Amino acid sequence: MFTAVPMRGNPVAVVLGADGLEAQAMQNVARWTNLSETTFVLAPTAAGADYRLRIFTPRMELPFAGHPTIGSAHAVLEAGVAKAAAGRMVQECGAGLIELAVEGSLLWLKAPRAQVRELDRRYLDPLAQALGAKIAGTPCAVSVGPVWLVADLGSSAAVDALAPRLEKIAGMSEALSVTGITVFGAASGEAQLHVRSFAPAQGIPEDPVCGSGNVSVAAYLARTGNPFGTSYAARQGMQLGRDGRVSIRIAGEDIFLGGNAVTCVEGTLRAA
Repeated sequence: MFTAVPMRGNPVAVVLGADGLEAQAMQNVARWTNLSETTFVLAPTAAGADYRLRIFTPRMELPFAGHPTIGSAHAVLEAGVAKAAAGRMVQECGAGLIELAVEGSLLWLKAPRAQVRELDRRYLDPLAQALGAKIAGTPCAVSVGPVWLVADLGSSAAVDALAPRLEKIAGMSEALSVTGITVFGAASGEAQLHVRSFAPAQGIPEDPVCGSGNVSVAAYLARTGNPFGTSYAARQGMQLGRDGRVSIRIAGEDIFLGGNAVTCVEGTLRAA
């Protein structure tokens, strides 16, 4: 996901025809794949939806996540489970109905409306210690289903050099009831932002390319003053050898997340 090059970006395992699986079986599969997320495609239950998606990390179910949504849409289209009528589809998930669009090689989703609140100042020093970096501006907790603590590190160089203390991030995530911490810094070249996302409390030390994290950054920028206009590109995953690219569009309070997807592995799940 978020790449057109096999073995780059952020992988997601998509299980088609999962209506016969119980939630615990789904969680067992997600724990076994040990990817950031594993998804399960089911028949829709909501009017207007083309299919239903359940999304699991190795430890828990999520109401929404960005890269699994786009990756699953790619798999659904490729397998013929659903078709994009006039380039549009609708996914049902825990966060409600997610609008999807196909524009050439890019798949786009309309993210759930973000809820943004500033971090209590008493947590600023613990956050800086957990990250091992200076923070520019005021961090915010952003909920788009998953809840990310978003911090601006000021520059791509600072994001690249980051060596976070994962045990402190896990403790802070649990104390604040957030999914994890997403950091960003201004970059140059084809991508205007460099992003990294850490969710050790969810069993994900570093997410290679995080859709909900990037949506949360966009919501943070929209609230605090966005210097990149209504659209920009972000890069993520270089430290993990993944080098993904994320496209963002902002229209008022609506945020749209776009990316490429490529199938790398096909097979049959024999037991769950």
